[in-house]
Amino acid sequence: MLKFSLKYFLLALALFITEVLIALYVHDSFIRPYVGDYLVVIFIYCVVRSIYQAPVKPVAAGVLIFSYLIEMGQYFNLVGMLGLQHNRAARIIIGTSFAWSDIVAYTLGILTVLLVEKKR
Repeated sequence: MLKFSLKYFLLALALFITEVLIALYVHDSFIRPYVGDYLVVIFIYCVVRSIYQAPVKPVAAGVLIFSYLIEMGQYFNLVGMLGLQHNRAARIIIGTSFAWSDIVAYTLGILTVLLVEKKR
């Protein structure tokens, strides 16, 4: 059911700003690659929950599956297959390199969502 949630919208906004700040100003080998991927699934979850009222587990599972599919797209060079290899935005949003560590970060992010939602 479509229903706007200000709480999830504000969380999504805060996470989006955090992700942009990480992308612009953090150039290390831990926060940018791992924390960024960990936070992105939480961001996507909050975006979905900000506009769609649904049970926690199906939304979390959908976000995790979506994230895994994006990562598989990186493995199979989806950006190149779509002819977007010269499009900076596509390379940033879809990504260009598969990493098992990303799968782990996505999974940990969704596990965090499930834990926080359960405690609420």
